Amino acid sequence: MSYQLNDADKKILDIIQSNFPLSSRPYKVIGDEIGMEEEEVLANVLNLKKQGIIRRLGANFQSKKLGFRSTLCAAKVPDDKLDLFIQEVNAKKGVTHNYLRKHEYNVWFTLIGPSWENVCETLAGITAKTGIEILNLPATKLFKIRVDFAMQDD
Repeated sequence: MSYQLNDADKKILDIIQSNFPLSSRPYKVIGDEIGMEEEEVLANVLNLKKQGIIRRLGANFQSKKLGFRSTLCAAKVPDDKLDLFIQEVNAKKGVTHNYLRKHEYNVWFTLIGPSWENVCETLAGITAKTGIEILNLPATKLFKIRVDFAMQDD
């Protein structure tokens, strides 16, 4: 059974996608904007998270502007080493995504580190521990698309 968004949910989602208030009481700011009490806004957000509508709330930083380096990685991981490899990759702080795919390269992940040397050392460490070679695919050109999903009809 799917969850049906109500008008309050839609208003809240429209705001928090890209304009989450930088305030010590962001849910009060949102509530003031849409005519709800702070506690009601927070309850709606928690329910949307529970329903799986909201996956996470957090800031997005432009890591390159902060001096960090990132790369897309792929690996051919045999079934008998899959659990070990995924566990090792997921243990790294700089891993932001990790996906299993139906492809010759069946594990894809992204890694961010404070320097290119750190990124390469981290990948080498994963390979040393698992015996799996990793294809390192740093971006040569950045394409960033901002996507907001309008929740209200207007």
